[in-house]
Amino acid sequence: MPNGLTRLTEPMVREDGELRVATWEEALDRAADGLRAATERHGGTGVGLFSCSKATNEMNFAAQKFFRQALGSNNIDSCNRT
Repeated sequence: MPNGLTRLTEPMVREDGELRVATWEEALDRAADGLRAATERHGGTGVGLFSCSKATNEMNFAAQKFFRQALGSNNIDSCNRT
């Protein structure tokens, strides 16, 4: 961790095998690009969603709706069974 901290306080991206501090815009753009590339390469089977049972029903519903409608994926699971 940077500066000896035990918790990240700003986004980081990997560049040439090393992590470096990035802006939120850059980090989110990279995440979106990776999601887009996976769905373009493999369709809905290229991505998956694991949701949390501690989230609200509304949040889990919105997440699964996004994955099914926007990304075309039925690869959705949660830790509700534990």
